[in-house]
Amino acid sequence: MKKLNESFKKKKLVVFDLDGTLTETKSNMDSEMARLFSRLLRNKQIAVIGGGKYALFRRQLLRPLRRSKRLLHNLFLFPTTATSFYRYRHGWKKVYVKELSKRERTMIKKAFKKSFREINYIEPERTYGKVLEDRGTQVTFSALGQDVVAMLGKKGVFLKKAWRDENTSIKLKLARTLQKHLPGLEVRAAGYTSIDVTRKGIDKAYGIRQIKKHLGISTRDMLFVGDALFLGGNDYAARKTGVECLSVSGPQETKKFIRFLLKNDN
Repeated sequence: MKKLNESFKKKKLVVFDLDGTLTETKSNMDSEMARLFSRLLRNKQIAVIGGGKYALFRRQLLRPLRRSKRLLHNLFLFPTTATSFYRYRHGWKKVYVKELSKRERTMIKKAFKKSFREINYIEPERTYGKVLEDRGTQVTFSALGQDVVAMLGKKGVFLKKAWRDENTSIKLKLARTLQKHLPGLEVRAAGYTSIDVTRKGIDKAYGIRQIKKHLGISTRDMLFVGDALFLGGNDYAARKTGVECLSVSGPQETKKFIRFLLKNDN
């Protein structure tokens, strides 16, 4: 994490990536992060963008918060890489959702199967939940299955990290092969074990533009915080918008950043 700048405290809105930034992969926010996040909501607007579906946002982010409903008016959720948007107005309300057509989703699933054969992909001996999940707005491949962390907890996080360390080159090869078969769609290697397929142009830059459009906040008044802002990372696209970015290595560095913003905050 680069040196923290006092100008960060003047930003009106902080945009956080979810997995790897606020939480460990597919895990709930821990109690310390929930306390810090809630304090930040008192004086900052916060948007969260991630590849997970809305149900995961509720489990990973909202359930651990359990804070004043008044504070939730400062929180904006952009699941499945901002292909949907939820805000709090007497309960969580869907503002928009941009679903893939049934034909597109069928085509994506067929392309995955074809790509598996082409690269001679060998599935792990055991998987947990769906390996290919239709999220409506995107189709997501998860090498170990969608539910590995939900079923195994910390062991599941360990397995995902181990798979990433050993198989990232295979995942990238699969993503390249898949893109060849889906030229009209966006294929993105995301997270430790995942590949997301959405409509063309759907990435973190798209999410930043949606935040600007729906919340009326300029990019110069935003700060994006993510763990994959490096070239090829799934947060890198945010840089294309001109928004100021802060790279973190994981939730522990994110906590340090939030404490910095809260310093001298009464």
